[in-house]
Amino acid sequence: MAADPQNAPAPEPVDTMINWDLAARTAARVGKSGPDVTTLEAQEIVGRLREAAVTAHPHVQAVTGLSTRPGEGVYVVDRPGWARANIAAFRELLAPVMADLRDKNEERGKPLPGTRQTALGARVTGAEIGALLGVLSSRVLGQYDAFASPGRLLLIAPTIVAVERDLEVVPEDFRLWVCLHEETHRVQFTASDWLAGHLLGEVRGLIGELMLEPGQVADRFGQALRGLPEVIRGDGDGRSVLDAVQTPQQREKLARITAIMSLLEGHADVIMDDVGPQVVPTVAQIRQRFSRRRAGRGAIDQILRRLLGLDAKAKQYADGARFVRGVVKEVGMDGFNAVWTSPETLPRPEEINDPKAWVHRVHA
Repeated sequence: MAADPQNAPAPEPVDTMINWDLAARTAARVGKSGPDVTTLEAQEIVGRLREAAVTAHPHVQAVTGLSTRPGEGVYVVDRPGWARANIAAFRELLAPVMADLRDKNEERGKPLPGTRQTALGARVTGAEIGALLGVLSSRVLGQYDAFASPGRLLLIAPTIVAVERDLEVVPEDFRLWVCLHEETHRVQFTASDWLAGHLLGEVRGLIGELMLEPGQVADRFGQALRGLPEVIRGDGDGRSVLDAVQTPQQREKLARITAIMSLLEGHADVIMDDVGPQVVPTVAQIRQRFSRRRAGRGAIDQILRRLLGLDAKAKQYADGARFVRGVVKEVGMDGFNAVWTSPETLPRPEEINDPKAWVHRVHA
């Protein structure tokens, strides 16, 4: 017997407001396929990347002093596969926010958009998300997906191979170097079972506030667009388009999230560089060429980075590394590891640039 469509459960708001299938298709179309390799070469690359992830674990554990089990969820993916994984993460992130927004609208007596309007908006949003992920898929080397259950380490094989060829570095060394960074993220989250939930809650809280008053966001976004030429030329105050659509209170929340991300990225950079000379013979060459590649981006890439505020984020990640080294200098790695105790021991935004203030607060 056919199911009665009238009795079918209503779709979740997150699925009516964003066309996830279109996002996946757009990401696959925008992201380039990567370098040409044979089937045998691809199989060998996948195997070597998995080996590098396993090899990285004991080295990261020894230097961090954090005790965790070796990672079981290591996924070597192509660019569309990475985009699909992040689309799933976005859906998980946004589902309760969208449901809460629907409930608040119903309480206020605000009508929900019509079906045609919702479908059009869902396609536009899906295309935007897909285009962004498609662009990023050719730049991101890997990530630890802390919001998946269980968490998983993603290594984007085509991008890793493309970058190692572009830099003309030893493939085995470069792959292990990348895995040291990403494995550090895995260790951070698995050693602190509260961290993923805390970060998820902070991000959801900020997104929820941004979406509650869409009219105000639109007004601020319009102001940001009028200042777009300054942003592109780099003549402004360093703020991105995203900064302009936030209230002062929301910027404070974003500062807390950025402090956490700065800690995570800075810690991973420090561990990667501390472990590197022991197990990656050509680490100095890799670091030099990778930094030069990052500085020598094209005009379009520079514009995108300014629009999204990625240049500022790169500076904040460097601040995170200085924070980690500053704390370790004062209280050693064991003392630094108090940062993973609870949300209260995470660095505050002002402490990222003042490691001694964090040491005084936490170790007083």
